[in-house]
Amino acid sequence: MEWRDLFNGRDLEGWVDVNTSPETWSVRDGMLVCQGKPIGVMRSDRQYENFILHIEWRHMKPGGNSGVFVWSEGKPAGNGRLPKGMEVQMLELDWINRHPKKDGSPNHPGYISGELFGANGVTCIPDNPRGQRSMSTEFRCKPHGEWNSYDVVCVDGTVKLSINGKFVNGVRNSSVRKGYLCLESEGSEIHFRNIRILELPPGNVTDEQTAPE
Repeated sequence: MEWRDLFNGRDLEGWVDVNTSPETWSVRDGMLVCQGKPIGVMRSDRQYENFILHIEWRHMKPGGNSGVFVWSEGKPAGNGRLPKGMEVQMLELDWINRHPKKDGSPNHPGYISGELFGANGVTCIPDNPRGQRSMSTEFRCKPHGEWNSYDVVCVDGTVKLSINGKFVNGVRNSSVRKGYLCLESEGSEIHFRNIRILELPPGNVTDEQTAPE
């Protein structure tokens, strides 16, 4: 087993645009740049089951929204533009102020530091419940313009998330345990770098727990 780069720093080899545009994704100074529009995803060219994903990211505007999907179907779910899968949230810290509650107060802070949740039909048991979602035990994400580092361990239906060097979130018993990785375009510019994966030995995943090819 050895680490393998998922982004070579030169072009988009290994990635497949699902429903964005040729202008959405580009490479600049060794970084993968996402303009954020239109909303949609770019997926890996193959599926993964058990693995450790390392990815670094930074939002370029206050209130930015993005994420990475693991164990995803890699295609829009239903009438929406985002896929079924387990989402690892990447929200800029000001998001809760720009999307306030109905009474005008800031939204729940659980959104903004690596929230984990099953999207579009994926179910799981959250370690730190916020409804059906799991929020981090610490708020470790840095604001726009600064780099964040995620290490995402995905094994046999369990996801553990390290943010900037510390494990602070997790879910278990995911209903999907093998699928594509997806990078999300959701409204504002975000940069990615140092995207690499360490594949781990397979488990006993069933056909029902595997995303369609």
